[in-house]
Amino acid sequence: MKGEKRKTGGFSFSLLSFNFDRFIPALVKGLIGLVGAQVAICSLNLALPPDMTKAERASAVALDRNGAWLRALPVDDGRWRIRADLDRTDPTFVQHLLKIEDERFYWHPGVDATAVARALLSNLHAGNIVSGGSTITMQTARLLSPHPRDYGNKAVEALRALQLELRYSKRDILSIYLSLAPYGGNLEGVRAASLSYFGHEPESLTLGEQALLISLPQAPEARRPDRHAFAARVARDRMLARLQKAGAVDGLQVREAMNEKIASQRLVFPAIAWHTAGRLAHAVKGLQATVVTSLDSNLQQRLEILAAGTAKQQGPNTSVAILVIDIKTRGVRASVGSGGLNRPGGWVDMTRAVRSPGSSLKPFIYGFGFEDGLIAPDTRLMDVPTRFGDYQPEDFDRVFHGEVSVKEALVNSLNVPAVSVLSRVGPDAFEGRLEAAGVQLYRPKSRLRDAGLALALGGEGIRLDDLALLYAALGDHGLSKPLAYTVDDEQQRLNDGGTRLMRAEAADKIVAILRETPPPAGRLPGPLMRAGNRPAFKTGTSYGYRDALAVGVAGGYAVMVWTGRPDGGARADQTGREAAAPLLFDVFDLLQAPSQLPAPLGPARAPVALKALNGPDSRASILFPPKNTTVYVEASGSDGAGNLKVVRPLKLSARGQRPVTWYIDGQPLAADGNGEFSWLPRAEGFYDLTVIDAAGHSDKSHVRVKAIDGTGPQ
Repeated sequence: MKGEKRKTGGFSFSLLSFNFDRFIPALVKGLIGLVGAQVAICSLNLALPPDMTKAERASAVALDRNGAWLRALPVDDGRWRIRADLDRTDPTFVQHLLKIEDERFYWHPGVDATAVARALLSNLHAGNIVSGGSTITMQTARLLSPHPRDYGNKAVEALRALQLELRYSKRDILSIYLSLAPYGGNLEGVRAASLSYFGHEPESLTLGEQALLISLPQAPEARRPDRHAFAARVARDRMLARLQKAGAVDGLQVREAMNEKIASQRLVFPAIAWHTAGRLAHAVKGLQATVVTSLDSNLQQRLEILAAGTAKQQGPNTSVAILVIDIKTRGVRASVGSGGLNRPGGWVDMTRAVRSPGSSLKPFIYGFGFEDGLIAPDTRLMDVPTRFGDYQPEDFDRVFHGEVSVKEALVNSLNVPAVSVLSRVGPDAFEGRLEAAGVQLYRPKSRLRDAGLALALGGEGIRLDDLALLYAALGDHGLSKPLAYTVDDEQQRLNDGGTRLMRAEAADKIVAILRETPPPAGRLPGPLMRAGNRPAFKTGTSYGYRDALAVGVAGGYAVMVWTGRPDGGARADQTGREAAAPLLFDVFDLLQAPSQLPAPLGPARAPVALKALNGPDSRASILFPPKNTTVYVEASGSDGAGNLKVVRPLKLSARGQRPVTWYIDGQPLAADGNGEFSWLPRAEGFYDLTVIDAAGHSDKSHVRVKAIDGTGPQ
């Protein structure tokens, strides 16, 4: 009841403490005001968004399929502003950074009121600005839009920090900060600093490296280790002391970190697969930090060396292009765009250039003929002077061979029989079937005229990567799929049914015929000598010797090589067989050989084998056969018990203190008369090999053994 009072323990109060007739309107007005303020803030947030230009213009990094650095692109002003990748950044470094710079980063809304109050008191006590109380988000706002440090700009910085928190996750904000933080000179971002000063990604950092990277953005020019090593050391050691005071590390760790050497010079960033890695890095959007390509850094570097040597050998204006494709996934394992950036036209990526294929499309003409039932490998064709309307082709050597089989015509790359079959298949139908598989042919005068019979001899252009795509389809039993340049694309290709270029039977016949193509003079296919893995390849030479091509499949790979002048100029007597086929065989040999290059840039942590200090030769290590590989043995069939009759045993090799002992699937292997270990696998399949050296150290290798015919001709 209104006005009724109750006494309790000497106190009295009204049962109706509030006048609701007055309170409710006031509450409504307050809520309306709050909503109005929120609307105003949101409107300002939308009308005046933070400027993200610097973050969006940062460079992404292209990595190889194993995580090795290939290339990054500098931004327009020549700065290395490399996007941070938290998945590849040492988590301990991130913890220490937040411990020093913003301990409540994950809890505040962009502005830390406690830190601001503490900084204000410190500044009042000192009489000037000695502490800004800036959070990581506020520092990110300042890095996005640099401005002088004063209280007015600090307020703007706080508002921008709130905007960033509304728009981005904490992880995104931290990534932006670690991408824009200055580290001296033209280095921005922790990845650029780590690679330039330490020679490795920030995936694993020593405590001394962490302390230096935390201290550098506070005075990047004054503390640059490559110019001011003493100042850098002092700043690092002070940061280590702060980390110890904060309880992040102990005294022993600090003393060890203080003994670490300071980098005295900057390292040059890698630039591997310059054309392809640059193109893929350029395509990265938004805040994405890394594109993981399908390339193999070790193979890429070896082929770049090989391409440079070939280009130099073939003349001052010559360039080279090489593509290596894993047929199973269509992953591009190597993409060499030129013979070197220092050569004429070296900046042009010739793997994507439109060039004349010469005779390299002939296998597809015959393959479509097989599929249409027009011909078979033993069908007889006439290689004689023949006029097809107003077109009369000649063989390359200007010698006609009379009656030949389709197989002989393809192996010897005879022109008249190929044109004859194309006339039956139909040039337009041929071109249409390639287009259905995603490959376009380019006519010299666009589409002013219909496809002609001259396309059998290279009369229409084709992109060189499309030519490689076609041969990968041959190696995959006639199934065409786009090439994959990233690991994500590779996974998609595995799940993609593809497009049928030709029936498997026709494609397999073409591959079998191409395996009988004689290798270039003085060359044998090396480790691929046996018929089962002999390269099935075709060469091509364009008019005026402008293009020398060799394309083939072997060992699960499709390889395309091209040599010529990027400007399309003519060369003297540089045929596909003489100028490109030897290079093709070199590439196939490299695909089978172990890497001889140093390991790519990686984290600084010690490998597992080096976590305990031993002598340089004290640990056991299997050299052959390498881990997780397929090993081919020559066999002449099997005996009555089903065991392989191995022609040549496998010579096992290992590093370690002698003598060593080998075990195959747990069973000891006896040494031969020379003290060597020769293994005769009993059957195809998977085996576990173990080696134990005299010091008791061991290593294991899991391999698959496959047999190839060891009775055929060499």
